[in-house]
Amino acid sequence: MSAFILFALFFLLIFFGFPIAVSLGVSSVVVLFVIDGMMGLDLLADIMFTSIAKFTLLAIPFFILAGVIMEHSGISRKLIDLADKLVGHHKSGIVFITALVAIFFAAISGSGPATVAAIGGILIPALVKNGYKKESAAGLIASSGSIGIIIPPSIAFIVFAVVAGDQIPISIARLFIAGVIPGVLFGIALVGAAIYVRWKSDRKALATAGTAGEVPIVREKKQRASIAEIGKAFFDALWGLLVPVIILGGIYGGFFTPTEAAVVAVFYGLFVGLFIYRTLNIKKLYTIFIEASVQTAIVMLVVSTASIFAHIITSERYAQDISDLLLSVSDNTVIILLLINVILLIAGAFIDAISAFYIFVPILLPVIIALDVDPTVFGVFMTVNLAIGLFTPPVGLNLYVASGISGSSLLDISKAILPFLFASLIVLLLITYIPVLSTFLPDLLQVD
Repeated sequence: MSAFILFALFFLLIFFGFPIAVSLGVSSVVVLFVIDGMMGLDLLADIMFTSIAKFTLLAIPFFILAGVIMEHSGISRKLIDLADKLVGHHKSGIVFITALVAIFFAAISGSGPATVAAIGGILIPALVKNGYKKESAAGLIASSGSIGIIIPPSIAFIVFAVVAGDQIPISIARLFIAGVIPGVLFGIALVGAAIYVRWKSDRKALATAGTAGEVPIVREKKQRASIAEIGKAFFDALWGLLVPVIILGGIYGGFFTPTEAAVVAVFYGLFVGLFIYRTLNIKKLYTIFIEASVQTAIVMLVVSTASIFAHIITSERYAQDISDLLLSVSDNTVIILLLINVILLIAGAFIDAISAFYIFVPILLPVIIALDVDPTVFGVFMTVNLAIGLFTPPVGLNLYVASGISGSSLLDISKAILPFLFASLIVLLLITYIPVLSTFLPDLLQVD
């Protein structure tokens, strides 16, 4: 009965539009009271404080702050300019630019919505000028932004490692490097989907040419950039390109931990913004710190309330019961992994990644262990599931950010993302059933 109350009340509150942190907190408090009365409520403060008082989680506010600093310092614009000089002359150059910049900025911010916000304002108008409908452009940016939680450094991987660590130790460094190939595959799939969207749009325009005043789309061919132009763009963007090199090189070189790497990223971003690009000043720093503080507060509130939810799932053995139920459905690993993906895809459409980790990792990790699946592979394909959730209606956060930037309605963007969603699902299945895509680089580099 208490398990039914916990999940039913949580999803009921979500359905009525309550914030995720409120939904997690209220459902958990009610169940604690049902189980242990007032004694159960005495645990609240201790669980919430303990959940966020972890050294590893310090990386989250620092990576958030680093991402905001990079966004305001103009690094995203310089990365876009470099990508434009490299591939902008191709027929589908703007699509390659979008994917490349999304991957680059993902390696700086570690956040999906931050990636959308940083590149959307520049690239959505550019995509429209190149013949894409506004909603299709917004759909590409929303889906590309999801790479932010797959490519290292990833806030999602940090949270997964912390939550899974209660059952089995998982290295954040290994998760980081495991996300590289899946993240690149994700970007390639979105490029393919975007090219298909434009091909379909061009065919329709040609088919209707001469009717109702419509004419075929004619785009001016862009000249290939010279070596000098590419060199200048590379030099301008070099400071931004060095961010992932410093962060990941420092981690894998043993110079600092992922948490310390986040602090290094902050000071590096401040140095570049204040002394190299000189785009930051005291007024901007005030805005940056306020913005980062608000984002951090939201994330930590979700972490603390989700930890109560996770505590109940684990302590009351709901996780074990649900795991046994899943394993009783079939003894076929392929079918169970497919079922897990379906559960995560549905969950990702309604709740954010951090909440999903706290709710589902305690439940699904015992199943993964019983199936003898590498927990690193599970962390990667679970994160990819939740990355897809970032641009899946009704609650995909990237959709709302892209909608606000482009001015398109949420309904129009939701229709336009279907080709990108289909391409992403293909990548998800590849990552799920071909584990070497996630383990190849960590094993090659001997990252444990």
